[in-house]
Amino acid sequence: MRILTFFTALLLSLSIAFPVTAQDSGEQPSGTISVEDSAKQDAAIAVRIRDILGELDGYDDVTVTVSSGIVSMRGTTLDAAHATRLNDLAGRVAGVVAIENEVTETTDVVERLNPAIERFMDRSLQLLAYLPLLAVALLAFFIVVFIGFFIAKRRQPWDKLAPNLFIADIYRQIIRLAAMIAALVVMLDILGATALLSTILGAAGIIGLAFGFAVRDTVENFISSIMLSVRQPFRPNDSVEIGGDTGKVIRLTSRATILLSYDGNQIRIPNSTVFKSRIVNFSRNDERRFQFDLGVACDTDLARAREVGLEVLEALPFVLSSPAPSIWTKSVGDSTVIMGFTGWISQRKTSLAMARSEAIRLSLNAFSQAGISMPEPTYRLITDLDGVGVSSEKQTPKPKPAPQKAAPVLSAAEMDDNADQELENIVNAERKVLTEDDLLNREGASQE
Repeated sequence: MRILTFFTALLLSLSIAFPVTAQDSGEQPSGTISVEDSAKQDAAIAVRIRDILGELDGYDDVTVTVSSGIVSMRGTTLDAAHATRLNDLAGRVAGVVAIENEVTETTDVVERLNPAIERFMDRSLQLLAYLPLLAVALLAFFIVVFIGFFIAKRRQPWDKLAPNLFIADIYRQIIRLAAMIAALVVMLDILGATALLSTILGAAGIIGLAFGFAVRDTVENFISSIMLSVRQPFRPNDSVEIGGDTGKVIRLTSRATILLSYDGNQIRIPNSTVFKSRIVNFSRNDERRFQFDLGVACDTDLARAREVGLEVLEALPFVLSSPAPSIWTKSVGDSTVIMGFTGWISQRKTSLAMARSEAIRLSLNAFSQAGISMPEPTYRLITDLDGVGVSSEKQTPKPKPAPQKAAPVLSAAEMDDNADQELENIVNAERKVLTEDDLLNREGASQE
């Protein structure tokens, strides 16, 4: 019983706080209230308000009564906005003292759907009236797009302006995009809806920004491909070092740079990494320097050793006279003097590895003929005899160098480096097999 009493009190309090039929009366009329009460004036006010509501849609079920200048309105409307608007309409009629707005929002499904159906029919009729103009706008759109795509599809002047077909395709894509935007502007201008263009472009910009953040790495890689394609820092079969990876260039694609290492392995480096890395191109300049070190004994006549070494390097047919070869004393050890040897070659004619190998062989042979010995290891022995330390130094006896004949210089045919040639053959074979686009070649594959 107590529970029933509690719920009854709760319902009464809710009904007081939120009355079912109570409506927000809104703003009431202001001003001085007349002391005269005229039934004729009340009838005129009621007629005037009814006439106004009769000309408006959505107030067919609203009844209006006026007594002593107080307007009472009851009934239903399509929505709350219509009911609230009644206060403003009634308050503007002269002689209205107060307004009692008890109009509620209708829950009749048919009445709620009728306005939507009417709006749909009106818009359909409006669309039918716009069909001829829309057809003209669409025709203009397709004409502009066709012209833009026709210009972009032509091989010239894009192939002539671009360093390769990849850049030429980018030019074509820009022309196509410009044609689409121009066609959209023309179509909206014919329809008289150019104001929508800023909204469309703004939405496209926001979508493009979000998409750019989502695929940031891909976009960075694509832009790096464009920059590398324009700059062309290397060519096919060039020997390069990129971020610690060394090998011969196979091709540059729109996504990665492909190298063939000297071990025969294929290396794919993303173009974004290539663009930001230090690139060493060993093949760009024809002249290249080889270098090696030789050690001689500490008692060697270094001037004589340098003279002998220079005679050997200058006599080599593959060593260039300019820049001239050079020899210098590089460092001094416990029992060794290290001498540095350098010489320059034309690497398009001579293999660097074979030139260096031949120079070392002939230099060792010349040193042996000149009696210039290589360093020998020295040992120090410390013994303890009756508590007295005795040290002795013993040097391994130097064998008398056997006389050697002058070593013959290899011919150009014998200097041919088969290893480099084999690598070039592998690179050429892979360039023919792979079907990917090649940004290092004007005649490379197209992006389309």
